[in-house]
Amino acid sequence: MGAFRYSYQKIVDLKTSEKTQAEWILSSSIGELQAAELTVEQLRESREEWEQKQHQSSQSGVSLAELQTIQQYVDYLDSCIEAKLLEVKRAQKVVEQNRIKLSDKMQDEKVWLKAKDNEKERFRYAMQLKEQNELDEMATVRFMVSVP
Repeated sequence: MGAFRYSYQKIVDLKTSEKTQAEWILSSSIGELQAAELTVEQLRESREEWEQKQHQSSQSGVSLAELQTIQQYVDYLDSCIEAKLLEVKRAQKVVEQNRIKLSDKMQDEKVWLKAKDNEKERFRYAMQLKEQNELDEMATVRFMVSVP
């Protein structure tokens, strides 16, 4: 009896490889999104600290020039936050696109694995049928030999 060999195994391997690559790409894009979100949080915390410094400085009688410098830095942090938020939105879109691609690759792989399983079942059935025919033939030969 021969072993099962799927004629399209290289395609199945390719589809599995493509799915794995899509998983890596998704993982990488999620990492970039998380990094961007973390940076936004750090910028917001820094902005809060500088806002508190500005509030404390205005109450303690600091010069107008210092207050303006602090305000300019707070404004700069605001623009950095806005830019990072745009980056977060772009990263979210990339993550969503990569999720869709991964889903497509998973479906594609599943189709090929299902085709392979179906082919394996047909092979197994054909082997069982062949075995049964051989056993039936052996039984027939024995019967014919035993009949006088």
